[in-house]
Amino acid sequence: MTTAKERSGLVTLKGNPMTLLGPEVRVGDPAPDFKLLDGSLAVVTLASSSGKVRVLSVVPSLDTPVCDQQTKMLEEKAAGLPLSVAIYSVSVDLPFAQKRWCAAAESKRIVFLSDHREASFGAAYGVLMKENRLLARAVFVVGKDDRVKHVEIVKEVATLPDLDAAVRAAGAAAKG
Repeated sequence: MTTAKERSGLVTLKGNPMTLLGPEVRVGDPAPDFKLLDGSLAVVTLASSSGKVRVLSVVPSLDTPVCDQQTKMLEEKAAGLPLSVAIYSVSVDLPFAQKRWCAAAESKRIVFLSDHREASFGAAYGVLMKENRLLARAVFVVGKDDRVKHVEIVKEVATLPDLDAAVRAAGAAAKG
């Protein structure tokens, strides 16, 4: 991780500046690949959902109130999206903790993916916080063409992203 590009001044965590590792991902860029683990510990990559629109909701940890709220709100807001849109929650939580949260919240639409093993998603999407090895709060939408359609990295990690904007971008990408 020490060879990753470092970007400062983009996010804070409870007012404390954080350093993001990895490149800036912009709308129109090819979506970076990643290796994440699902609840059965199987590796999931970008190609695993090839041909679908993907909403990638990124949270530091599901065990915090804002992450819990973001994920529950996304479940509600994404209900109107076509089933051809894959909805993911990405964190560095262990897959076991993600499964426990999912069961308690009765989440049905969101697929939970863990970046705990390699932090490859965080490094590839430029949201890995150097100081604590957590992911900065963000939302990415990737189109069927594997290009980034929407990016929001939240300035203050302890605040919510604009999920309505992400859902609109996913809906537009699904139609196009």
